[in-house]
Amino acid sequence: MKFNKWTIALASAGVVSLGSAVQADEHPVTSALGAVTIGGYVDTSAIWQIGRQTGAGMVNNLPGRSYDGADKSDGFNLNVVKLSLEKPLDESSWSAGYKVDLLFGPDANAYNTQSIFGGNTADFGVKQAYVALRVPAGNGIDLKMGVFDTIIGYEVFEAGNNPNYSRSYGYFMEPKGHTGLLASYQVSDWMSVAAGIADSWSQNINARPAGIAPWWRSESEKTYMGSFALSAPESMGFLEGATLYAGVVEGQPVISSHSDWVNWYAGATMPTPVEGLSLGIAYDYFGISESGVNSSVYANAVSGYLVWKATEKMTLASRSEYATFSGNYFGTPAFPGMREVFAETLTLDYKLWDPVITRLELRWDHDLEGGNSFGDLDTNALSLALNVIYKF
Repeated sequence: MKFNKWTIALASAGVVSLGSAVQADEHPVTSALGAVTIGGYVDTSAIWQIGRQTGAGMVNNLPGRSYDGADKSDGFNLNVVKLSLEKPLDESSWSAGYKVDLLFGPDANAYNTQSIFGGNTADFGVKQAYVALRVPAGNGIDLKMGVFDTIIGYEVFEAGNNPNYSRSYGYFMEPKGHTGLLASYQVSDWMSVAAGIADSWSQNINARPAGIAPWWRSESEKTYMGSFALSAPESMGFLEGATLYAGVVEGQPVISSHSDWVNWYAGATMPTPVEGLSLGIAYDYFGISESGVNSSVYANAVSGYLVWKATEKMTLASRSEYATFSGNYFGTPAFPGMREVFAETLTLDYKLWDPVITRLELRWDHDLEGGNSFGDLDTNALSLALNVIYKF
């Protein structure tokens, strides 16, 4: 089984297990075409915005939230259903395989699979669909061609593989996926690299970059990406398995503008001398240059993670975040007047049923500029969430 590099980083610090990352209860099925792995999950939640009144005339904003926004507040939610089919690469020199991730439910709309139904409100998405190939050069070059996840980020779409239920501000500003070609190479036991080219910065399938006259896009303008990961060897004692990861994605958007979008990411995870305690840190930068409207659109976010596996069944996780934005950052969804924010998230994960993830999360967001970014006269947003996921 192949893992994306940020999943390896989380696993190396004990944030998630590799078993959970591949859906431990996936089932191999043998067919005429070989062994195919089938798996997935059902992700549900209940979210309460503490102290927030709702109703006609009330403004309720949660800017920067990815899948737990105001539309899910004060009620029960089906988040998403995921179905995965995969024939992973084997150890042969000219190995071949594939992977397909299909999404159903409200969170699937984030992937805007417009090539299927012509819009982003169909509650359906193709998250990944690629052909995997190995070229026997050196240690072996692994290729993905089709639709694949972005190569940057500490957190992933799959909530159950993150230490917290809600996603960070850093995750919000990252691309989610691309249509293109990605190559990865294991240089040594402690170093791996990846590089790719895609149609555009967007996760929209087959989406070409757009332009406005007189800056029409040329056929050669694509999105480029690269990354490297370093893993601490056994000789480093308790730091064994600590991972440093960095990557960049630069390219053109699908919106009509003459602009280049760029994301820089760096993250690290490491165990500690304290049994069961691990920590991580992540930095994200997003910038737009040559926009023709505002050449200094940017966003920065830094997050710190602490995860303590207190018992076999109970895990406690915290995430502290600080983020800054330019005035017209991302336009949609807008950050109305908020340019500096702090957030703290505390998550209690307690395993009551197998293979179910059950966790309770308290999150506090604070507008450091004192504005009312979260709605009517609100500088703060406080929410309590219950997340229940069944993996199959």
